[in-house]
Amino acid sequence: MEEFEVGQEVGIVVGSFSKIGITVLVDEVCEGMLYSNEVYQRLEEGQRLKGYVKKVREDGKLDISLQPIGFRNSITKFQVQILNALRAHNGFLPITDKSEPDTIKYELGMSKKAFKNAVGGLYKNKVVVLEENGIRLLEHTN
Repeated sequence: MEEFEVGQEVGIVVGSFSKIGITVLVDEVCEGMLYSNEVYQRLEEGQRLKGYVKKVREDGKLDISLQPIGFRNSITKFQVQILNALRAHNGFLPITDKSEPDTIKYELGMSKKAFKNAVGGLYKNKVVVLEENGIRLLEHTN
């Protein structure tokens, strides 16, 4: 059995969907789990993509993340807040980096700096697009 390490990049094939997440085949050798609350794109059974080992469980199964593991690359709580707000508002928020700090604090519960950092990360990972009058959630149709 191959030994996996936390943070290791692996090839995954999307398997079956359940309430808690998506079963994936990791490097064609073992089973892993992508948790639903950590998946921010549409996935289809049989789809191949890159994943990262988040945790090696005692039963030999793996917890997998679609984002690289580690401080700089982890999805932050602010990114999660922005994604939740986008989902609650049909995928669009009329807030930009030009918005007043008080507006950002009131609408999203974070500082303007935290907002800009979080949106920057979401934009870099192609999860949102920046429009003149706000941010829009991209619907992934991979």
